[in-house]
Amino acid sequence: MNIYIIRHAEPDYARDSLTEKGWREAELLSRRLCKIPDASYYTSPLGRARATASLTMQAVGKEVEVCPWLREFDTGYKTRPDFHPTGHGWDFPPEHWAREPMYYDPENWMNAPAYENSGIDAVYRSVVQQFDLLIAKHGYERRDHLYAALRPNTENILLFCHFGIECVLLSRLFDCSPVVLWHHTVALPSSVTIVSTEEREPGKAIFRMSRFGDLSHLDAAGEVPSFSARFCERHGDGTREDY
Repeated sequence: MNIYIIRHAEPDYARDSLTEKGWREAELLSRRLCKIPDASYYTSPLGRARATASLTMQAVGKEVEVCPWLREFDTGYKTRPDFHPTGHGWDFPPEHWAREPMYYDPENWMNAPAYENSGIDAVYRSVVQQFDLLIAKHGYERRDHLYAALRPNTENILLFCHFGIECVLLSRLFDCSPVVLWHHTVALPSSVTIVSTEEREPGKAIFRMSRFGDLSHLDAAGEVPSFSARFCERHGDGTREDY
C-alpha cells in the first residue's frame, strides 16, 4: 500500500483558499495525481486543502472524503505564547528546542517545556488514533511498532493536508518525535510525499518513505516552487526571518 501525503498548493491564508499561483500549482498537481490507479481520496476540511483536491477530483470524476483530523495541526502552547502569536506548537525558534533532549524523545516530546499544560498531547493522540483507523480500513493494523498486514494490497491513499499535520502523520509511521520533522524538513506547497509498506516477513509490515516533498510536477512545467513554509536562508536576506 502507498500513502501519498500532499500539501495544499500556495495558500491565500486570508481567504483560506489558494493564490493565483496556487491554482496553477494545483492544476499541475492534478495532472500527476489523476494517473494514480486504485486510489482513495481524503482531505482536510480547510479551504486551501479542499481547493487543491478539487482539481484532482474533477480529473478523476470521484468524490473526496473530508476528515476533520487532517486539518492543520494548530494546537499551541499555553505556557509560552511569546513563541508564536497564533500558538502553532510546531513553529518556534530553534534556540528554544535544539538543546533540550525531551523534544527529540518520541515518547516524551509532548511534555517538553514549550508544551507543558497545552493539551497538545491529547490532540496528537487523537490524530494518530484516527490515522491508525484509516490505515486499518485499508488492510494494515497497528500493533506496537509494526503493522499487521491483514489484507496486503497495492492500494493508493491520497491525503490532501498541511505541513504541520504531515509531520505528525510521518512521526506515527516512523515512531519518532514530530518536533524533529517540524524543524528539520520542509514540504513546500503542492509537494508530494510517498510512504509505502514493506513486508519482508509474511504478515508484518513497516512504512518506508521513497519521496519527501517532491515537486517534479512543477519542475516539469517550469513553475518555480513557492517559498511558503520556509524561513530565510541567510539572516537579513529580505525573506521571512521569524513568524
